[in-house]
Amino acid sequence: MENYSENTIRNVVLVSHTGAGKTSLADSMLFNCRQVSRLGRVDEGNSISDFDPIEINHKISINASIMHCIKGSTKINIIDTPGYADFIMELRNCVPAADVAIVVISATDGIEVGTQRGWGVLDEAKLPRAIFISKLDKENADFYSIVDAIKKEFGAQCAPLFLPVGKESSFKGVANLLTKTGWEGLNEDEKEKAEKFRESFIETVAMADDTLLEKYLNGEELTQEEICRVFKIAFKDNTVIPVFCGNALDSIGVKELIEKIVNFFPAPSAAGKIEGVDPQTKEKKELITKIDQPFAGYVFKTISDPYVGQLSVFRVVSGSLISNTEFINVTTNASERFGQLYVLQGKEQLPVECVSAGDIGAVAKLKNTHTGDSMTSAKNKVLFNISCSMEPSISYSLKPKTRQDEEKISQALAKMTTEDQGLRVSRDSQTKELILSGMGDMHLEIAIERLKSRYHVDVDVGTPKVPYKETIKKTVKVHHKYKKQSGGRGQYGDVWLEISPLPRGGDFEFVDRVVGGSVPRQYIPSVEKGVRKKMIDGIIAGYPLVDIQVALYDGSYHEVDSSDMAFQIAAGMALKQGILDANPVLLEPVMNVEVVIGPEYMGAINGDLSSRRGRVQGMEQAGKYEMIKAQVPLSEMLRYATDLRSMTQGRGSYSMSFSHYEEVPHKQAEKIISQSKAEEKEEVH
Repeated sequence: MENYSENTIRNVVLVSHTGAGKTSLADSMLFNCRQVSRLGRVDEGNSISDFDPIEINHKISINASIMHCIKGSTKINIIDTPGYADFIMELRNCVPAADVAIVVISATDGIEVGTQRGWGVLDEAKLPRAIFISKLDKENADFYSIVDAIKKEFGAQCAPLFLPVGKESSFKGVANLLTKTGWEGLNEDEKEKAEKFRESFIETVAMADDTLLEKYLNGEELTQEEICRVFKIAFKDNTVIPVFCGNALDSIGVKELIEKIVNFFPAPSAAGKIEGVDPQTKEKKELITKIDQPFAGYVFKTISDPYVGQLSVFRVVSGSLISNTEFINVTTNASERFGQLYVLQGKEQLPVECVSAGDIGAVAKLKNTHTGDSMTSAKNKVLFNISCSMEPSISYSLKPKTRQDEEKISQALAKMTTEDQGLRVSRDSQTKELILSGMGDMHLEIAIERLKSRYHVDVDVGTPKVPYKETIKKTVKVHHKYKKQSGGRGQYGDVWLEISPLPRGGDFEFVDRVVGGSVPRQYIPSVEKGVRKKMIDGIIAGYPLVDIQVALYDGSYHEVDSSDMAFQIAAGMALKQGILDANPVLLEPVMNVEVVIGPEYMGAINGDLSSRRGRVQGMEQAGKYEMIKAQVPLSEMLRYATDLRSMTQGRGSYSMSFSHYEEVPHKQAEKIISQSKAEEKEEVH
């Protein structure tokens, strides 16, 4: 395969709400460039982009996929990202690898929540973008109302460059507003509209250049060459966002889009200076995307391929990477030697000798390199800050169904979390549950489906247990004597304990107040050990005891029958007796919650948080959204991701972090205690 330069490459990321048609657009671009002999279709399960068996089954994109097509001397790398909100981490990881985005909007469904979320990610990255209005052949497709909505939502800089010829089932082509190619298919009314849109596009472009604007305002005719020159600059600077249109499944408007990608979309060389950090001095370093520079790049995606193992997908920032050599992973400070390099075409890996500045490639079986890691030559170490993280919003507990599944699950989950950074795996130290966390119900359901289909691991899925704790509200003194005689040597331990509450977060204190040797020195650690063992299992509902001080202030012993075990048992039984007299209560974890929503949902979300025993701490502006800050018990938030999506039509998001423990109200505590006792009985039987 030919080696392309930083000027002849275009890196394009496709962004949209799920089902808007970006995967069909990717397939159509490959077909139009004769990269494939047959147009792939999502509904037939033969798309180049959606090749994962789970994607084919669900008919949605789940993973970002990388493809390329060649037009003349230009290579177009296409990164097709999922539109479903649960897989937004795929988009976030891939955006740094692109130089421009195409936002696909369905002509029938308009601007949906996935489009808005994707646009927000592009805004954060300051990435230039174009818009492609798809599905113009469908019933009720309305190009002009969609354009109005786009301008209202995303700004007046969104300017159509093409208009549709025909409508709905009679849609047959596109008309270029600048060259007037295709205008012969427009009727008189449409030509009048086209003239107005043409004038609007030229004015939008002229506003990006003072000289051109002055000429335009003076009524002088602007040449095609002048308009195209400024448009190219304005597009890169995001001051003009061109709007394309078409129907990918019939390849209408796709040829025109490809032509403009080649002629107007920014190449990697247009990115200017790319910032990194010297790993030793922490000083800023600037690189330029040129092949004659030292090698530097970063991994933006990891794929678990069933045949070649782990594939690391990377973008080369400068210089070039050659097969069968080595690089330094600056993130881990490890040297990696590798074999064959590849470029990707969906699920295919095509071998290449070299991947040069601005291009995207892949390499198999790297030992210590993962998504977000920086790669450079040994002489030019630089760290790129391209990794991103989002807190998961929902968790499931997993229990392997068989011993065989138990042996395989850790390895399977490790591979899955390497591939999908939106997934987190943990083991709750209190409940002993294996917890899988992700961005939403669909995200976790797909992960569990993948566990079974790819790794042959079967699990039972549940809602994670809330890690309640127990404590007390008053000080008590308690005495317990453990005495047992059974023929031979007996058991004897006698303790007097004072049990007191500590401030929240005080955990546990053991105090030795014994005087006069009533309990010998060697048995005092046994008393503490007995108390600690009993605290683990709790007293009233089986949850750990916390925030208590236990003082041993008296006791007695037997010279023959006293032992370490006797004092442990005596201390544990004394603790149990004392806790029941010390006004025991349950504590629950309370979370800091931040909910980001549109202003129209404020009342509903505030009311819902209150119904969950939440306390709203404040509200603040977050761009054009509102952020509600609240503290809510964890037990009320276990299914919140699904509920919030339902309440806001998918337009709300939230994050959550632990705040503190506080007392469970009496009514809720009674339910929890009775449920705990019922579960205990079931386990016994």
